Amino acid sequence: MPTSLGIHHVTGIARNAQQNVDFYAGVLGLRLVKKTVNFDDPDSYHLYYGDELGSPGSVLTFFPWPRALSGRAGVGEVAVTSLAIAPRSIGYWLERFVTKGVEHAVPTRRFGESVIAFKDRDGLQLDLVATESADGRGHWSGGSVPAEHAIHGVHSVTLWEHSLERTEQVLVNGLGFSKLSTEDTTTRFVIGDGGASRIVDVRVVGGFLAPIGGAGTIHHVAFRAENDAAELELRNTVIGLGMHPTPVIDREYFHSVYFREPGGVLFELATDAPGFTVDETLDALGTALKLPPQYEARRAEIEQRLAPIHEPLMPPLLGIHESDTVTS
Repeated sequence: MPTSLGIHHVTGIARNAQQNVDFYAGVLGLRLVKKTVNFDDPDSYHLYYGDELGSPGSVLTFFPWPRALSGRAGVGEVAVTSLAIAPRSIGYWLERFVTKGVEHAVPTRRFGESVIAFKDRDGLQLDLVATESADGRGHWSGGSVPAEHAIHGVHSVTLWEHSLERTEQVLVNGLGFSKLSTEDTTTRFVIGDGGASRIVDVRVVGGFLAPIGGAGTIHHVAFRAENDAAELELRNTVIGLGMHPTPVIDREYFHSVYFREPGGVLFELATDAPGFTVDETLDALGTALKLPPQYEARRAEIEQRLAPIHEPLMPPLLGIHESDTVTS
């Protein structure tokens, strides 16, 4: 049976593109690896952040929609996105969050690892997870965070679900995850060695409220397919489980298939290739607005509609905004 290689990327919704750049490239120190447009809505940006290469498993992407209302995480959605750091970096990030005015919680323990829950400027729920597997993954050393404390890509995602069984079937029989263990109402599923980017947590929240899409919520999570052939095999597998995936869609930097798992979360299958250097050199990643071929003829119009964005502006010290009540 074909299996996924883990998480490819996670895509969220933001309101303000510059604020998004300031937070993810500035405060978190990720590399802006691609500045393009939403292929289905070319009058809005699609921004990609990750390690030096934008490696699969390191990438967060955002649709900044200026008129987006604030959303709400709910059942049937990726509620929390966790990022990997080295255990030595806990103190550094606590201090950084205080000085940058980032809403965050005191560290807790989850599945044997230290976790700092925090929120971005739109209220998106995030975690930093101190994991021994972080150092084996790439990072970006050219940003505002010292290399020894850099974020090492996505650690995991947490799905909020009414129940476990049907989602488990898709993760295990469709994507090749295996069940590792359960803590309270959260069950952990892993691919391979279960290191960073190879983990999905499913939290059963019963009759919790439905999500409201908008700024501060996750749009979808993408899982890695090694190549086009593997993606087609995975697509056929999920069809066999009763899902209704889209045809393969060319997203320029990867090829995509989308479907909703039984609990309602939007899943994507995304190929590792061709990657972000298909239209920019490694040194120049994220420096120019890149458009897919079908929109090049409209470049002047599109550029006029998009608000200009620039390198992150680091805000002044905003005081302490620490809270131990951030939901995770």
